Amino acid sequence: MAALCGKKFHGIMSRRRGSKETPNIESFLQKHEAQHPKRYSYSEVKTMTKSFSHKLGQGGFGTVYMGKMQDGKAIAVKLLKSCKDNGQEFMNEVASISRTSHVNVVTLLGYCIQGSKRALVYEYMPNGSLERFAFRPNSAAKDSLGWDKLFDIAVGIARGLEYLHRGCNTRIVHFDIKPHNILLDQEFCPKISDFGLAKLCMQKESIISIDGARGTIGYIAPEVFSKQFGEASSKSDVYSYGMVILEMVGARENINATSADVSSKYFPQWIYEHMEEYCASSSEIRPDNSVLVRKMIIVGLWCIQLLPTNRPSMTRVVEMLQSSADDLQIPPQSFLS
Repeated sequence: MAALCGKKFHGIMSRRRGSKETPNIESFLQKHEAQHPKRYSYSEVKTMTKSFSHKLGQGGFGTVYMGKMQDGKAIAVKLLKSCKDNGQEFMNEVASISRTSHVNVVTLLGYCIQGSKRALVYEYMPNGSLERFAFRPNSAAKDSLGWDKLFDIAVGIARGLEYLHRGCNTRIVHFDIKPHNILLDQEFCPKISDFGLAKLCMQKESIISIDGARGTIGYIAPEVFSKQFGEASSKSDVYSYGMVILEMVGARENINATSADVSSKYFPQWIYEHMEEYCASSSEIRPDNSVLVRKMIIVGLWCIQLLPTNRPSMTRVVEMLQSSADDLQIPPQSFLS
């Protein structure tokens, strides 16, 4: 049996409540001090964000504000919600992301822990999240992206996940890959963010012990919420990635999800059955668009195979995206419906 992931790390996260939360976090930070970025006081964070005056967005774990360092460098500060999780989200984020260094993973610049106040300081991503450009209904034309750029984003996300799964010293499974957690820099280079649900893996390929389903509905792999489909692993991120890619294709084509033909079927099944017409419609302006669309659809369908063992690794996904579309086989129709 493969070793369980992150025993030492998760041993720190005991389920004690209340006043023991901060000492628990402090103990964690002291133990891993050498690996972490700069620590800021709460007053410094307030100064950098001008008392949290410019809100960028809000998620399940907290609110993100724009700020500036003393040298003028733009930053994004996530002020975490006060919740009874014993600081687990904070420690997950700091422990995982501070171990990474990759062009497709967001950079953690610092953190703050002072009393009940907890904050994380990141590099600022001027183009926001992928959701803004590919997933908002009736989005403005200025927020739409061409197939070349969407394909580059798909490849960048894949490379970031490949790095997390195999490239860094401590393997990391993200468990919450979705458009909202893919940030875009000035050049639309994608950066994986929000590691609050991540798990650290000490072995190259390990089964992961998780306490209940984690992730976002629509992107959660079947094995994460039911063991009858298999064990949670890095292949769970592969599933989420596949759903993101298929949604990118569907959103770019502006499919009317309210139509009877689409709404009566599971969307991946619908796109599976209409792949050829998808590719044909995308090539009306540029013939090579159909090649990119075909690659994204085939890769996405392989990634959402029902059983984890039937999904490719992220290394294989990168290879598939870089190969000829003619060399890619359409997978069997075996996914959750």
